[in-house]
Order: sequence, then C-alpha cells, then structure tokens
Amino acid sequence: MLKRLFFAVALLSAFVFTGAAQAAQYQKMTIRAATANPPGSLHVTAIEKFKTIVEKESGGMITVQTFYGGSMGDEQANVKQLRTEELHLTVVACGNLTPFAPRAALFILPYVFPKLQDAYKLFNNRAFMTKQADVIAQQSGGRPLSWLVGGYRVLTNSKKPIAVLDDLKGLKIRVPPVEIQLDAFRSWGVEPHPLAWTETFNGLQQGVVDGQENPHGVNRDQKFWEVQKYISDLHYMLWVGPMLVSEKWYRKLSPDSKALVDKAAQEAALYEWKWCEEDVEKAKADCLAHGMKENALKDEPQWIAKARAIWPKFTDKLGGQAVVDEALAIMSK
Repeated sequence: MLKRLFFAVALLSAFVFTGAAQAAQYQKMTIRAATANPPGSLHVTAIEKFKTIVEKESGGMITVQTFYGGSMGDEQANVKQLRTEELHLTVVACGNLTPFAPRAALFILPYVFPKLQDAYKLFNNRAFMTKQADVIAQQSGGRPLSWLVGGYRVLTNSKKPIAVLDDLKGLKIRVPPVEIQLDAFRSWGVEPHPLAWTETFNGLQQGVVDGQENPHGVNRDQKFWEVQKYISDLHYMLWVGPMLVSEKWYRKLSPDSKALVDKAAQEAALYEWKWCEEDVEKAKADCLAHGMKENALKDEPQWIAKARAIWPKFTDKLGGQAVVDEALAIMSK
C-alpha cells in the first residue's frame, strides 16, 4: 500500500516540477517550525524531512528554523502561534487541534480507522482532504498540508490483563481531556480520569490512576514499563496529527514557494508513515523486553459497537452526516 502511495506522490511531484525546477522563483525567507515533542519523535522526524526537502530544492533560499521539546510552548500554544505568525509550521496531535477546529474531530472518531490502510486511503484522497483543510484553516487559522500517523493508542494498566469489556470495571484510566476520547470510555461503562499529561507518570506511580492509553512509541519514550505491567491491544483510535501551517502566512507565499511547501509537507508525511510502521514494532518490542505483557481483546466487536454509538453526538460539528459518509465511502473502496 505504502509503495503505491510513494509512487503516486513521486509521479505527481515529477509532473508539477519537471521543467519548472530551473525556473522556479523562491522567496528568500526563514520558516519557523516548532513541536512540543523531542528529537526522535514522529513530530520531529516529519519536520526534519520537511526541512531537508525545502532547503535543498530551494537552493538555500528558504531555510527552516526549528524549535523542539516545547521550547515554544505546548501543542495548543503552537496552534495559537500560527494565527499571529509567530510560528509558520507545527505538528500536533489531532486532539489538540480540535478545540480550535471542531471539523478535525472527524479523524479521531473512535474506530473510524479500523485498519491502518484506511487512514492511508483517506489522507491520500487530495480532493476530500483539501475540503477539510479549507474548513480547518477557517476555524483555527492553521492549514493542514499533510497528516501523520503514530500507531494505535493501546491501553496499559498496572493491575491486570484487560481481555474483555468487563475487565475495565473498577480501573481508573487516565484519558486526555478531549471530549471524544472521554465519551468513548464512558460508552464502555467507566468514568475516565482526564489527568494532565505532565501529571500522568506520577499519577500512575502513586496510584492516582491505574492505567492510560497511548501508542507504543509514547509508552516506550516515557518508560511506562516502570509503572505499568499490562498492554491490551486496543484499536479504538489511531494517533493522527496534522502538519499545520499558518493560514495567513501561507496565503502570502508566491506560487513557487507555496508549491514547494506543499510538496515538502506531502513527502514528509509519506516518509513518516513508513518510519512509523517500523518504529511501532521497535517500540512494542522494547516495552515487552522491559517486562510488559501484551494481550489481544477477545470481544472487540462490542467495544466497536459501543464506541461508534457516540458518533451522532459529534456529527454536526464534523460538517454533517454527509461528510462522515463520504469519508467512509473513500475508505471502503
């Protein structure tokens, strides 16, 4: 699947840039790019690839100045900074975009991406994604130029294996303060604990909460094996996040500069997708090597049915049922 996508993007890039590369006129400028995440993360991986492409193809006319590890604030602060052009580009988790752009919640509906290939199909549909980007840009001031993936958010806890829905009873699970994610856990019969991310490790260590949900890569990077024993292979939400640019800044770019920024964002996403598939397996292996135990869910169809039952609550914010239906139709092809 990824090979076909790489070929399609390469073909498109060749069509757009063949014969025009020599004549392209790029604006001399510095792009300020930030993420709250550290080197080694998928966020930085994508930004670094974007930087390499832009600087090389512009012949140094465009440079990318990077700010990592939260030096420009948290993810929601980064979204706000796009509005003022303090930043030109950032990568954030989709949940941290939804407070500013409700339309983006389409991509974190529980079980909207049962398979990883479903996300690839949707994100590679330029006509559909451009329509969503136009709305998100209007709502938030940040325009998604491409979308990254980061693996499924698996469920971890310190008490017992969770193999069936009833095993959740009595467990205190930390969930990000994102309405869709909180409602998904409520649909499974538990009241989630929206603990701040900065308090999560200590909360797990001290027993304030018993578990949490995040991709294997986050569990590895945070060394959650020190405070968590069990991994349940949940597929309710794929980590996705946009490569966002300032809409005000983007609209002022010359045609050639804009085309290069678009191309770099798309190619950086494809590069990150392949990188992520490999990294997820490495991260899971690392967690298991440090003593964590993994199990599959025996009754995931029940989890799916209950979680998808909350979709109608969010339909209006997503642009109506027609938008959801169009996305599902694209993925079913």
